[in-house]
Amino acid sequence: MSEPKFHMFPAAPEPVAPFSHAVEADGWVQLTGQMPTDPDDPSKPLPDGIEAQTRRVMDNLVLVLDALGLGLEHVTSARAFLTHFERDYAAMNEVYASYFPADRRPARTCVGVAALARGALVEIDMIARRP
Repeated sequence: MSEPKFHMFPAAPEPVAPFSHAVEADGWVQLTGQMPTDPDDPSKPLPDGIEAQTRRVMDNLVLVLDALGLGLEHVTSARAFLTHFERDYAAMNEVYASYFPADRRPARTCVGVAALARGALVEIDMIARRP
């Protein structure tokens, strides 16, 4: 096994806790869960509603993937965390699905949680594989 590489990227959102944006080993890349924070102004209020927050989370994940020289087509798995599961599940899925071709969606788990940092409604992490 190769030594892990710990990645931090200036274009990605400022971390809300002590973590790396991504950690890579043997071609596998673990992307830390992204929040719906503005990458240009972390003090800005979070977007209103699950649709806007899901879009911001996915766009933040794309920023990290781009910095790694990867794209959503390299994502093999994702985990989504929702604070209001019953209310937000369908709307989050609609936005999330729009980022992937219907025949090339990663494996995914979605769970309801009691709370997320900064009062976010959604957080999503991913695993990608280098070609």
